[in-house]
Amino acid sequence: MELQAISEELPVQSDRIAWAQFIELTGVHPSRLGELLEMEWIVPAKAADKHYLFTRKDVFRVRKLIRICDDFSLSPTGGSIIVDLLERVEDLERKVHELESSVE
Repeated sequence: MELQAISEELPVQSDRIAWAQFIELTGVHPSRLGELLEMEWIVPAKAADKHYLFTRKDVFRVRKLIRICDDFSLSPTGGSIIVDLLERVEDLERKVHELESSVE
């Protein structure tokens, strides 16, 4: 009975990622992350204390951005355009596959 009372008092575990953990997971430099936030390329949620909370999708997108920028010597703006276009292509490919599956 006591265990249940304790667990009811604990906050719900979040799948959101705090700033420091996000930097660690992505390897992005804080100034570059600030630039991406200014561009609104990633739009994290904000906690009650005004700290940013990122998603796992944000981690994936920023890792992809860093890789593309490093491989092709691109600015974050150029890399973000490429990542956005790649995501659109993936979405269209998925829709084509769904349409092909529904026709068969």
